[in-house]
Amino acid sequence: MTTMEEQIRSFIKSNLVVFAGDAVFTDDDNIFELGYVNSLFAMQMLSYIENEFALTVDNDDLVISNFATVTNIATLIRKIQGSQSA
Repeated sequence: MTTMEEQIRSFIKSNLVVFAGDAVFTDDDNIFELGYVNSLFAMQMLSYIENEFALTVDNDDLVISNFATVTNIATLIRKIQGSQSA
């Protein structure tokens, strides 16, 4: 079974701006600061999240820190899923 973090990591690896072999990061590493993705990636990630997890990210949540790490992205998704099921 694939975890949410594994799904997110797989998406990030498929959208790297560096060679995949050069990108080593943990779930808590800031992928923007490491230079592995660019600002366009944030928009691609937003589209991926909304389509893959069938949710809508509010404008208030559209801050780069929510998309900077695997952990932050998963936390954002869980928060939105929790608010939509309540």
